[in-house]
Amino acid sequence: MSSSRAAACARALYEARASRKPIPPFTDEDSSLGMDDGYAIQRELISLLLADGEEIIGYKCGVTSVPMQRMLGVDSPDYGPVLASTVYPDAGTVPLDRFIAPKIEAEIVFVLGGRLEGPDVTYAQARAAISGVLAGLEIVDSRIEDWRIKLADTVADLASNGAMAVSPTAVPFADLPDPRLVGMVLTRNGELVDTGAGAAALGDPVAVVAWLANVLGRNGIALEPGHLVMTGALHAAVPMNAGDVFVAEFDRLGSVSLHVAEAPERTEA
Repeated sequence: MSSSRAAACARALYEARASRKPIPPFTDEDSSLGMDDGYAIQRELISLLLADGEEIIGYKCGVTSVPMQRMLGVDSPDYGPVLASTVYPDAGTVPLDRFIAPKIEAEIVFVLGGRLEGPDVTYAQARAAISGVLAGLEIVDSRIEDWRIKLADTVADLASNGAMAVSPTAVPFADLPDPRLVGMVLTRNGELVDTGAGAAALGDPVAVVAWLANVLGRNGIALEPGHLVMTGALHAAVPMNAGDVFVAEFDRLGSVSLHVAEAPERTEA
């Protein structure tokens, strides 16, 4: 993909984010687009957002489960930045009209205590660099019409990142014997929606951190102390509706919740 084409696609996504009006998939126009093309667009989009004053506070990893990889026809995850402006507090209220077609996912989130710079980061090094663990909820959203995404489309769109919330206090990583075995229960309005466990994220959430550090390292980017790493959904994404209250309860990590704002009342003109 040419730099001018990547810049044009990034501008279209940038405007879709601002207007909340989705755009057709890039792969409709060119079905040959792949992961590298998606990241070329993503880099251009990140530049636009950073110029607006955005700050990257970590990264999200997506497509970390085998079913999602099969659905998109890939054999590896993808990633996108976590922007400071998209982070909500635990028990915070999320305005639905900030998004286009949002869905919610429960995830294990790691806090880095040490720097990780690929491309040769090992599992052991990734494990040693993690200082804390948080319960997380990610809102995924797509600026692509009707979620008709292929790999290049979602990668370009910051891996379909929308927003996130995490539990208020990190559990020391040393107190978590095996993150693969961390169980999770997700409820909506007090009713069970889904369950999951840490092993859904690439078999081991720590392996997600090593993978991310190595992929970023090829582009000269390091994971820094304090960065958050969202390790991927532990269940199928759940659509959000006005008035919903989502609570994700994790073994050892505690819980995290988000409230979806009620739809505003219409007034007669």
